[in-house]
Amino acid sequence: MTMTPLALLMHKNIEQVSPLASLREAAQQMRDKSVGSLVVTEGERRIGIVSDVDFVRKALAEGLDPEKATVESIMSRPIISIDIDQTAKEANDKMAEKGVRHLIVTDGDKVVGIISMRDLVLCFKNRI
Repeated sequence: MTMTPLALLMHKNIEQVSPLASLREAAQQMRDKSVGSLVVTEGERRIGIVSDVDFVRKALAEGLDPEKATVESIMSRPIISIDIDQTAKEANDKMAEKGVRHLIVTDGDKVVGIISMRDLVLCFKNRI
């Protein structure tokens, strides 16, 4: 596996959503921004993450009303992060260990990006 630094793979634009947003609003935001996850924020605090998988396994499978149910009801927490100095292989290992498809990338205490399983698949396929 590759030693590609996360800085080359991560997305710097992190899409955010309120925990009180409806599932429909969040799904539309994900569609419009072409992203697979949104970081759930309360003010400046990042309190969770909601992904396409959460919509399928928690919202659709449970029959939640997309107009009434909120992001907070299906978000995953805590947010799992990885340091920017780690490699694509380490990110892959951490996702597998934690059973997640998205990691927040940090530089010290600062959030600098997000990386998804899709990013890693492309990296390993192209051997970046």
